[in-house]
Amino acid sequence: MSFRATVVVPNWNGEKLLSTCLGSLREQSFEGFEVVVVDNGSTDGSLELVARDFPKVRVLLLGENLGFSAAVNAGIKASNCEYVALLNNDTEVHPKWLEALVGAANARPQAGLFASKMVDFDDRRVLDGAGDVLRRSGLPYRLGHGEPDRGQYDRAAFVFSACAGAALYRHSMLDDIGLFDEDFFANCEDGDLGFRAQLAGYRCLFVPESVVYHMGSATFGKRSPTATRLGTQNSLCMLVKNLPAPLVPAFIPFFVAGQFSRLVVTASTHTLRAHLEGLAGALRLLPLMLEKRREIQKNRRVPVEYVRRLLRESNEVADASLRRRLAYLFKARLAS
Repeated sequence: MSFRATVVVPNWNGEKLLSTCLGSLREQSFEGFEVVVVDNGSTDGSLELVARDFPKVRVLLLGENLGFSAAVNAGIKASNCEYVALLNNDTEVHPKWLEALVGAANARPQAGLFASKMVDFDDRRVLDGAGDVLRRSGLPYRLGHGEPDRGQYDRAAFVFSACAGAALYRHSMLDDIGLFDEDFFANCEDGDLGFRAQLAGYRCLFVPESVVYHMGSATFGKRSPTATRLGTQNSLCMLVKNLPAPLVPAFIPFFVAGQFSRLVVTASTHTLRAHLEGLAGALRLLPLMLEKRREIQKNRRVPVEYVRRLLRESNEVADASLRRRLAYLFKARLAS
């Protein structure tokens, strides 16, 4: 059978998660797709579960934990389809999830990547994300995260990037700009790819009909030292690689303020050491990121003014989302 899309599910010791994820893919209204599970050296019963309960799923074995980026890259390279969708193993997808993404891709040829509407798995009245944005401070932000779902994200819109936990990519775009940066291992690799896509002239569309229920932080855990270290390291690497030089002077004051707030937050959540390790990691990777930067900036196809406007609009919608989230949390605390 000829497929139009490949759904790549990276997995590392996700035996307790895969039945829900793969089971929901069986119920998709869109039929022309294959599923590839890329296993990062699991030591639980993941592989036995897939072989027993999902025999049509193709499995790629990496043998060891090479990280999210390496896993999804292996899945992308194994696909010959027009579209590649990435899906975390800690998800359940709505039956029309893939149909909505492919339909949007057919209708919007100017877009190269497509973000899903992510909803909290346990409380489905609350959003987990409606596309990714980049704040003026240089810190990534998941649009809509923690907001009650009141229809504020029910219209398709162009956003900065897509969370790779549930997204669709044109294979031709990935062939053009390159795959996920494996030096990131995990965390911010999707923002980096989205930034590179924007610099090359590909837009990212948020598709509200492509609904995914997301558990979140199932691999590393919320606010874990590993997630904090990689988040700090990779968010800095992303900026070094992708931010055009003419934008740097105006960006620096907000960046410094953002880094100070990051210090305060990590100190208050007992992850300061991991944050400092992330800063050290970014410094260690600086020469490599500068080398990658030269190639990315040389191949930039959009004017600096486009990037300036993109980042300004990204920051505006992030601030609005954050205000709604804080207002919701404040009202919830008063009610309790």
